[in-house]
Amino acid sequence: MIIFWNFVKRQVVQIIKGDSSIIANKLKKIYPHLIFFPLYVLAIPIVIFLRLISPLLLIRWQGMITSRIGHFAGNLELYLCEKESEINIPSQFYFDIFFIGDKSVCNQQLFHMWKRVLRIWPKLIMHPIMIVNKIIPGGNFHEITTSSHDRDVHNLYDKSLPHLFFTKEEEKIGASELLELGIPKDEKFICLTVRDSAYMPNLTYHAYRDGDIQKYILAAEELASRGYYVIRMGAKVNEAIKSQNPRIIDYATNGSRSDFMDIFLGAKCTFCISTSTGFDAIPTIFRKPIVFITVPIGYLYTFSKRFLSITKHHISTIDGHELTLDEIFNNNLAFALSSDEYKNNEVYLVDNSPEEIRDLVIEMDDRIKGYWIEADETKLHNFKKSFLSNLKKDQRKLHGNFDSLIGSKFLEKNSFF
Repeated sequence: MIIFWNFVKRQVVQIIKGDSSIIANKLKKIYPHLIFFPLYVLAIPIVIFLRLISPLLLIRWQGMITSRIGHFAGNLELYLCEKESEINIPSQFYFDIFFIGDKSVCNQQLFHMWKRVLRIWPKLIMHPIMIVNKIIPGGNFHEITTSSHDRDVHNLYDKSLPHLFFTKEEEKIGASELLELGIPKDEKFICLTVRDSAYMPNLTYHAYRDGDIQKYILAAEELASRGYYVIRMGAKVNEAIKSQNPRIIDYATNGSRSDFMDIFLGAKCTFCISTSTGFDAIPTIFRKPIVFITVPIGYLYTFSKRFLSITKHHISTIDGHELTLDEIFNNNLAFALSSDEYKNNEVYLVDNSPEEIRDLVIEMDDRIKGYWIEADETKLHNFKKSFLSNLKKDQRKLHGNFDSLIGSKFLEKNSFF
């Protein structure tokens, strides 16, 4: 309780000393707590009671991250995977409760599906209990945790089945919507998701992650020639994909996008091509293969045999040479999460060429169909060895076993990397 009152006192002092913008910002933050204050008072005896019975029955809770689809999907799926594997599970009887932890729910279909497999209670009940439990010291054991949020550090995805499912009615709706999109029954399709600045225009520091959708046309048309339909995904995008190929469907701009089909397409695709953005969590939790074109390299998805990746080219602004993997780590760029970090370290990123992306999707398709012949695994072995060696210098808990693959032609053509 002392912590709470110290927090209130600090906010009041800052409001008194601040200008109008600071006052408005503080009041905006404090206002919800004022509304909830009577509920906080009512929650005090509840929290005390829950603490007392915890040796016999532990009630745990978590405010779900519902505003970002990557965490909304990945965090909860890994909670269920770890529960099955008895990881982060209490020794006593327990009862887990989830509730909406954000101001918005990014996808109503996903929320509806989680309610089938999780115990989700109203925020009005659980939020005050969570806040009061945080104010009273010593209640961390009531918080539901996973080992590393949406990172599968125990390699559980390849050992378990998906936990979400579609009802028979939803399967019928999805099949009908596929026909509306122009995809005949039983035809295979690929999801293509390329992050651009339209996704979060206010977060310019994430610009290093953006890609150019037009550079994916060569890969999309190659897949179309192999009999696939390619569906360009996205809730917000800057421009349409410039292809007249009838097998390439710009679902992101043609007006047919919906919460339901976002999940259905991600769950039913043959594989997904992604620049490592939120949507790819959907094919991930439904155990679909994914082609990743990703930065930063330290966040490479290593935990599944279904993943095949390359990264952008890191070029020195000093002498124009391309950085090796060791140089990327040694220059603190392997975990760089803002464009300024690259700039400050005198490095700029170059997007992968259309040919590199095409080669990568061909490899994935050939692997899925069983056509791929592994010519030489030495380069992949050396890459993994170097990657894992560099990880030992870092304390982030992001990786388990390195089970995923790196594009063979990318390694062959960039052997110095």
